[in-house]
Amino acid sequence: MQGKQIEKAMLDPVAIFGKPEDVASEPSLTKAQKIEILRRWEHQAADEAVALEEGMQGDESDLLRRIFLLLDELVGPLDLEHTPPTKQHGLTRESVKKTS
Repeated sequence: MQGKQIEKAMLDPVAIFGKPEDVASEPSLTKAQKIEILRRWEHQAADEAVALEEGMQGDESDLLRRIFLLLDELVGPLDLEHTPPTKQHGLTRESVKKTS
């Protein structure tokens, strides 16, 4: 992957990768880039989960669980106890401590 593709993946991971596992296995990305892309994908997936919960049509998936597992593999245990008081319960930067 090159600069523009990485930038696009940071903004919209789904536009570049078919599934989160593709991010983790991409050899041209640094560990920090993989973590950031997966964090952003997690945020998008959490938004979709809230929309489904509120009645928007769509299919439930295990996407969030898969993203959490991948992040856990990259950085170690996630701090899921301290999430923001929002419906998304997204991961804060502190929840995903980068280990370079």
